[in-house]
Amino acid sequence: MEQIIEKIREELKRNMDVKTLSRSQDFFKERIKCYGVKVPTVNKISKEYFKTIEFNEKSEIFDLCESLWKSGYLEESFVACNWSYALHECYEPEDFQIFENWIDKYVDNWASCDTLCNHTLGEFIEMYPEYLTQLMDFAKSENRWKRRASAVTLILPARKGKFLREILKISDTLLLDKDDLVQKGYGWMLKAASEANQQPIFDYVMRNKAIMPRTSLRYAIEKLPKDLKFKAMEK
Repeated sequence: MEQIIEKIREELKRNMDVKTLSRSQDFFKERIKCYGVKVPTVNKISKEYFKTIEFNEKSEIFDLCESLWKSGYLEESFVACNWSYALHECYEPEDFQIFENWIDKYVDNWASCDTLCNHTLGEFIEMYPEYLTQLMDFAKSENRWKRRASAVTLILPARKGKFLREILKISDTLLLDKDDLVQKGYGWMLKAASEANQQPIFDYVMRNKAIMPRTSLRYAIEKLPKDLKFKAMEK
C-alpha cells in the first residue's frame, strides 16, 4: 500500500510548475513545504490514484492519509483531504477523533485547514450533529488552526441555513481573537450564514460591530445588500 504513496510523490514531482512553485509561499505567512503543483492537477492525481484503493478498508485508506499528512507537503495534504472526503458515505462517529488528531498534529497552514474542514469535517458534522459540542470546544483551543477549524468546518452547512445557534456561539467565542486568520475564518463563517439567515447575521454584526475586528466585520458583511453593509460600517 505504501508504494502508492511513492508513486504519488513521483507524479507530483513530475508535475511541478515553476511559476506555481515560485509564487506558492506568497500566499502564506508561515513557511510551507510544497512541490509547486497547481491545485487542479493535484486533484486530478488524487482522483486517479484513489481508483486503485477505493475498495480497500476505510482504516487502510485513513492510514495512507496519515502518511501523506506526515510528509508536511501542502499537495500531499490536499490528496489526503480528497481521499478522506471520498469516504464520507462510510463515516462513523469514532472517525471524529481521527480528523481532530490530524488537525492537532499536522495542520500548519490555512489551506490545509480549510481543505480538510470545509469538506471532510464539515460533512461529518452534518452527518453527526451531536459532535457540534466538540467542534465548539475547538474555538477555545490554544492552537490557532483548531480555532479556525471551529469556524470553517461550518461554511457549507451555514450556506444551507444549518446550525445558526452554534455558528453564533462560535462567533461569540472567537469574537475578540487577535489572530488574523482566525478573524477571517469566523468572518467567512458569518458571511456564509448570511446567505440563508441574512437578518440574524446582520443583527449579530450590529450588536458587536463596536468591538469586532474590522477584518471579521468586512468578511461577515460581504454578501449583505448595500444598505445593510453601509449601516454595518457606520461608526
